[in-house]
Amino acid sequence: MELIINIDGGSRGNPGPGASGCIIKDKKGTVLKREGVFWQECTNNQAEFNALKIALDNAKNLGGTVLNIRADSQLLVKQYLGEYKIKNPQLQILMAEIKRLASSFKKINIVHVPREQNKEADLICNQTMDKALKVSCRVGPEHFFNRAAQKTENNIKKSVDNKCSVKQKNKQAEQLELFDLNNL
Repeated sequence: MELIINIDGGSRGNPGPGASGCIIKDKKGTVLKREGVFWQECTNNQAEFNALKIALDNAKNLGGTVLNIRADSQLLVKQYLGEYKIKNPQLQILMAEIKRLASSFKKINIVHVPREQNKEADLICNQTMDKALKVSCRVGPEHFFNRAAQKTENNIKKSVDNKCSVKQKNKQAEQLELFDLNNL
């Protein structure tokens, strides 16, 4: 099955709270999946790389074989294609995971598009961050989650109210999955 995928990632603060998002459609333009994932702290590049990884995971689950991926991060596209080197060790590991996932598809076309052509994925990222920060996730009993609180509470187990669940995704970031954007 051929899929059309738009991805985006962003961070408020770089590093700071961020999100990765993707929207997957069939050839006719029917939306098959929207997903946004919140990161308590990440860089823009980490969010962009994770958006690609999330898209590949979802495409595999949807039975995709040929993927047409659009991203507004020229850096991500050129790094995926091997035109630019990846200097950051954590991003090198993440790209290796992405390449492993990519190998299971018949064909992947990834292209850079202007931001104006990636509005849906950008919206998913912003809605994910807005909603995550609005549900009063806490890093301590008295502190609402924000960048300053994150820094003061760095390396302390994070606790959140009962509307959220935290999963340790890797050593670099904790993933907070909040909601399914298919219902927006």
